[in-house]
Amino acid sequence: MNWVMLLVFVSMFAGVTVLGFWAARWHPGDLERLQEWGLAGRRFGTITSWFLLGGDIYTIFGIEVVLAEMGVPIEISLVIAFVILAAYTYMGGLRAPALIAMVKDVCLWLVVLVAIVYIPVRLGGFGKIFAAVFQKAAHHPATFHAFLPSTQYSAYATLALGSALALFLYPHTLTGILSTNSRKVVRRNAALLPAYTLLLSLIALLAFMAIAAGITPSPVYKANIALPALFARLFPPWFAGFSFAAIAIGALTPAAIMSIAGANLFTRNIYKEYLRPSCTEREESRVAKFASLLIKLGALAFILLLPTTDVINFQLLGGIWIIQTLPAVFLGLYTRWFHRHALAIGLIGGLLVGTWMIVSQNFTSSVYTISFAGLKIPAYAAVSALVVNLVCCTALTLLFRVLGVSAGRDATQPADYAANPVLVPQATTLEAQRDRNALADRMPKKAQESVVNRGR
Repeated sequence: MNWVMLLVFVSMFAGVTVLGFWAARWHPGDLERLQEWGLAGRRFGTITSWFLLGGDIYTIFGIEVVLAEMGVPIEISLVIAFVILAAYTYMGGLRAPALIAMVKDVCLWLVVLVAIVYIPVRLGGFGKIFAAVFQKAAHHPATFHAFLPSTQYSAYATLALGSALALFLYPHTLTGILSTNSRKVVRRNAALLPAYTLLLSLIALLAFMAIAAGITPSPVYKANIALPALFARLFPPWFAGFSFAAIAIGALTPAAIMSIAGANLFTRNIYKEYLRPSCTEREESRVAKFASLLIKLGALAFILLLPTTDVINFQLLGGIWIIQTLPAVFLGLYTRWFHRHALAIGLIGGLLVGTWMIVSQNFTSSVYTISFAGLKIPAYAAVSALVVNLVCCTALTLLFRVLGVSAGRDATQPADYAANPVLVPQATTLEAQRDRNALADRMPKKAQESVVNRGR
C-alpha cells in the first residue's frame, strides 16, 4: 500500500464530500418540493447541465477496481462511499451530483490530457506503443485485433445505433435534461456533448499504452484493471492518487443521478398516480428521498452480494430492455398513429425476443448472429429486438384499425408538455433590479439605458 497515493485519494474524496453537503445551499430553493430536490428547480444553464449530462452519460465505472489497486479493504470502503453518497444526495438532491460532476470532469479531463502526453514519453513515444499493439495482434490473431475485422462491421454499427437510440430513453439522462432552464440549453448541449466522445477516444488510447507497458489482466478484474494498473506503474504516487480519486468520484456521480431518477419515477408515476393521488408536494419529496435511499441500498447489495458476472448480465439486459420503450415513449412524442394495444404487444414482443437472444448465448455477449438466406449477420440484440417490436406495432395498428378496435382517448393536454422552471423569488428579482439601477447611476447615459433595458 502506497501511503502517499492513499493520502491524496482520501483528501480529494473528503473535499468532494464537503462539496456534496454544501450543494444544498447552491442555488438555494425549497428542497421539500420534488421539483427542487429531484430537478434542482429546473434552473441549470448550459455549463452546469453540460457537466451534469457529461458526467452521467460519458463516465468510467471503476471504483471497485481502483480500491483493489490501492490495496484498501474493498467492502468497507464501498459501504463508506455509499453512505456518504446517500447522505449528501438526501440533503441536496440533484444539486449535489451536478456540482460534483463539475469537479470530477475537470479532474478527469486533466488526468487524461496529462496521461496522453506523459505516458508516451515514459514508454518511448507513440511509435513504440503502436508497434507493441501490432505485435500483440500478430501473436494472438484469434483473440486480439489492432483494427476492427470486417466480420464485426455489422455488430459495431448496430451497437452504435442502439446506444444512440437508447441514450435519451434512460431515466437518469432525462432527469439531467429536465433540470435545464430552457429548450435552448438542451439544443446547445446536444451540440457540445460530443466533446466527451473525444475524451473517450483518448481513454481508448490508454488501453494501447497499457499493452505497451506490459500490463496483464488480473484473475479477478480481468482487463478492467488495465487503467488503474497503468497509472499506478507510471505516474508519481501523488498523481496516481489524484487520478484514482477522479475515477472513483466519477463512478459515484451517475450512481447519485440514477437513484434520484428512479425516485422521481416511482414518486410521480406510481405513488402519486395510483397510491396517493392527493399527496402534497412535501409528501412527494419525502417519498422520493426515501425511495432514493432504498435504490442506493439495493445497488450496494448487488455489488457486495452478487457475483460480478451477474451484475454484468443485468447491465446487458438493461440496455436491451430500455430500447424497447422507443416506439411508445420516443415515437409517441411525434405521432399518435400507433394503436395503444399494438404498442403494448410490440413492447412485450421486443422484450421477449431480446431477452431470448441473450439467454440463448448464456449471457456471453449482447451481439446475436442472425442467419438469413445463407448469410450470417452479427447484430446488437437490442436493435434486432427493436425491429421485431416496430413490425408488431405497425402491423397490429393496421389490423386493429381494420377491425375497428377503439384506440382510447388521449388524456394529455398541452400544459403537460410545457417547461415550467421554478421562478426566482420576487425579493431576489427586486434585489437584482436594484443592483442594476445602482450600477447604471455610475455609468454614462447611453450605457445606463442599455443596462436598465436589459434588466427589464
